[in-house]
Amino acid sequence: MEETILLCEDSIEGILTGVYEAYRLKKDHEHIHIQTSDVDNYRLFAVYKEITADDTKSGKVLRTIYRRFGEEAYTQFCQAMVSYDTDKADAVYHAVVTGLLGRYRGKLMDHLSDRHVHKVFDLSRNTGIEIHHLLGFLRFKELKCGVLLARYSPKNDITPMLMAHFADRLPNEDFAVYDEGRQYYAVHPKAKQWYLVRGSLPFLQEQEEYSESEEKYQMLYRHFCQTIAIDERKNPGLQRNMLPYRFRKYMTEFQK
Repeated sequence: MEETILLCEDSIEGILTGVYEAYRLKKDHEHIHIQTSDVDNYRLFAVYKEITADDTKSGKVLRTIYRRFGEEAYTQFCQAMVSYDTDKADAVYHAVVTGLLGRYRGKLMDHLSDRHVHKVFDLSRNTGIEIHHLLGFLRFKELKCGVLLARYSPKNDITPMLMAHFADRLPNEDFAVYDEGRQYYAVHPKAKQWYLVRGSLPFLQEQEEYSESEEKYQMLYRHFCQTIAIDERKNPGLQRNMLPYRFRKYMTEFQK
């Protein structure tokens, strides 16, 4: 039977719109797939269709996931959809199909014998671990303009999920988080709602300069971290497990 492959935007809205359009086709789900990455090798006997992200359609699917599978599964699906894995869209689609068919007992995300549910579970866990790490490892630095800026380059597209956390804890601060890999900012104006910006920000100069107090505190913090270290108790292997090298590039205490 001819396969249908839906090409969607690499975002939560794009993937969920793909799920919505897949159901509208009213075909056997086994012969429908969703893909977010560019097509390098086209399959024989397959029809490719491009899908445009639609907030209304994606919202309907998202509400269905929340209503049918619960809050925990809702969170896991969202975390899976921001993963860097190129197969995430198809796994999410077929896991939703499994859930709506209802051929299992208990919670959907406990049904790990289904390979698509298992895939979504793994992607969600991987993303969740990175979010957990960066809630502690992300470092803000005060610029001369008074804005707190954090730079990082996560594997997964987790900036919006982090912003919900920091906006709740720093409501009266002007701050921004910059994802260097995907090249976009999440901006939080003081006492206002945060938003996403692609490209440059007008209040940031090309060469960012720190405030005088920021430079002093950076020096003091690095000195503090070096002073409390006990050479006899160093354990590089354990430290690497607890704090992977890829996070250290952006952390004040590891900069010279």
